[in-house]
Amino acid sequence: MSGGTRLWGGRFSGGPVEAFDRLNASLATDQRMWAQDIAGSVAHVSMLVTCGILPGEDGEAVIRALAQVHQEFATDQFTPAASDEDIHTAVERRVTEIAGDAGARMHTARSRNDQVATDVLLYLREALVGQLAGLRRLVDALLEQARQHVDTLVPGYTHLQRAQPVRLAHHLLAYVWMLARDRARLVQVRDVSLMECPLGAGALSGVGFPIDRARTATALGFARPTRNSLDSVASRDALADYLHAVATLGVHLSRMGEELVLWSSEEFGFVVLSDGFTSGSSMLPQKKNPDAAELARAKAARLIGDYAGLQNVVAKLPLAYNKDLQEDKHYLFDAVDTIDLLVPAVGGMVMTARFQPERMLQACEAGYLAATDLADHLVRLGWPFRRAHEAVGQLVRSCAERGVGLGDVSPAELAAAGLAGITPPPVTAEASAEAKVAEGGTSRERVLEQLAAAEAEVGAW
Repeated sequence: MSGGTRLWGGRFSGGPVEAFDRLNASLATDQRMWAQDIAGSVAHVSMLVTCGILPGEDGEAVIRALAQVHQEFATDQFTPAASDEDIHTAVERRVTEIAGDAGARMHTARSRNDQVATDVLLYLREALVGQLAGLRRLVDALLEQARQHVDTLVPGYTHLQRAQPVRLAHHLLAYVWMLARDRARLVQVRDVSLMECPLGAGALSGVGFPIDRARTATALGFARPTRNSLDSVASRDALADYLHAVATLGVHLSRMGEELVLWSSEEFGFVVLSDGFTSGSSMLPQKKNPDAAELARAKAARLIGDYAGLQNVVAKLPLAYNKDLQEDKHYLFDAVDTIDLLVPAVGGMVMTARFQPERMLQACEAGYLAATDLADHLVRLGWPFRRAHEAVGQLVRSCAERGVGLGDVSPAELAAAGLAGITPPPVTAEASAEAKVAEGGTSRERVLEQLAAAEAEVGAW
């Protein structure tokens, strides 16, 4: 190649200075896309031969060379040179070393702009296969725990204050539905955002050869070519869609992590996390730290940052391609790696967690978690809800001053709150949970319905 191993050196009388060369090079980041780059080149060369743009013997030589380079990468026999600017340069250089002039014809009718845009979509599509499978395993872990804890009661919280009893299965299923929406967003990325192939768009305006873009798109598993060459090389919408989806997934896993941190503390004591997902202290021998849950909590910031970072890069760019877009892979690969680490760890932590039903029930029966049930009882007797709310609030204040629960209220306290002659309903945690009979509520029947619906939906994934 002219200009050494550069794909663009003919215009220049000298090479870049070292400082710029280090800034400009992306090989350390994008070399993980070697398999996708080779696959895209095979499809492109095959199409060039079919369209009569590349002689058949040259095409065969290039495809043989590409297969050899693939084997060399797969067996660690080929290491890109320090002078290779990016993975595309490295692959083309090695193919040309093997196939000679035929290799130098491989880049006909394409640009690195459409090439890299295609490679990164192929990479993301393959990454999603494993990530969707990992998300399924995490949801299965939540469902298994939910099946075991339909009759376990736990305080539901607002403002981190005990509010009303709920079934632990109901609480766990809340995360199942969150993750189901996360999966739907990722499937949307896979089935819509990643379905158009940029290859053949050229640098920005298309290419001057009668290529068959539909053939290339089909060979690479896309539904169709992109419609506009400028948009093809300038946009990173598919990456943004993915990063948005995993940022939201990260938020959900962070909330789960926060609850596991709280619930595993001695102050709560609602769950015991497996030793396999906790660590000790270098100084305090009694400590068992919920590090996996804490890291799940922290990773959301990183995923949100990846999404914001990409959008900030793209937001200021005029059409079409700008070198700024080289940064897109830093955000994408960081998010892919984060999800690949995070989801299996959270899934294992959930599957091996041991919830503590007795401790949870004690927390439900302490305090005044059935206060709303008493107010609802008064409404059934004909009271306006606001009046009932006020009366029960007065009753709770009186009980709190004496340090007793609603089940221990005296007739005098009932009368002082304007409830003389009222027989309170059962104020147990079980009665409170069982009273929530509306769809989506925490009565046993409704939770079992919800569990069955979740199992059916997840079973169809």
